[in-house]
Amino acid sequence: MNKNGVIIGVIAVAIIAGIAVFSSPSSETVNLDMGRTHGTISTAMGSPILGNPSAPITIVEFGDYQCHQCYNWFHNTKPAITKEYIETGKANLVFVDLAFLGLDSPIAAQASYCAEDQEMYWEYHDILYNYQGSKIDDGWANTERLKAFAENLGLDMDLFESCLDSGKYSKRVQFNTQQAKEYGVRGTPGFFIVGPDGQQQLSGAQPFSVFKQIMDSMI
Repeated sequence: MNKNGVIIGVIAVAIIAGIAVFSSPSSETVNLDMGRTHGTISTAMGSPILGNPSAPITIVEFGDYQCHQCYNWFHNTKPAITKEYIETGKANLVFVDLAFLGLDSPIAAQASYCAEDQEMYWEYHDILYNYQGSKIDDGWANTERLKAFAENLGLDMDLFESCLDSGKYSKRVQFNTQQAKEYGVRGTPGFFIVGPDGQQQLSGAQPFSVFKQIMDSMI
């Protein structure tokens, strides 16, 4: 299974032009395998790859499950990208956590990797964005709700709860956030579109037309 590592930027907390901007605290440094790269971007510790791993274009998305603009992009832009580019083998997608908006953001990101242990990462990822609450840290992504989402997906609850309660993936999420500054991503959602001959960075919940123009120029 392809795993991924990340990259993201640093600034003070704010919401500007549809992108949540952040200040990342220092994180514990851990030794991790950064074997897979897309252009100059390593994706070794992010999500499994969505789509054909051999696709000529990779979209690297940096997001927080409590980010409302990430929710907007998930519902308004991603479906068209999935249909026209991912399902046709022209592109694939990797999601990297920038879990900074609230206290429940890191645990929600960890829960997605606990679901990945049971080969249900993308199903869990989708349920988080489908059931995102209206406010940050209003309880929709607390531990109890995260476990309820897993139960709704039919996951082995003993394995999932053991994973989540132990903080098994806390360092993975911390690592992803810490690495953000090395790539200049200043908030969520943030994107790198990596093609055969180069890459382009985007910020905010950009519409499908913006992605299409860039990706068509890369194919």
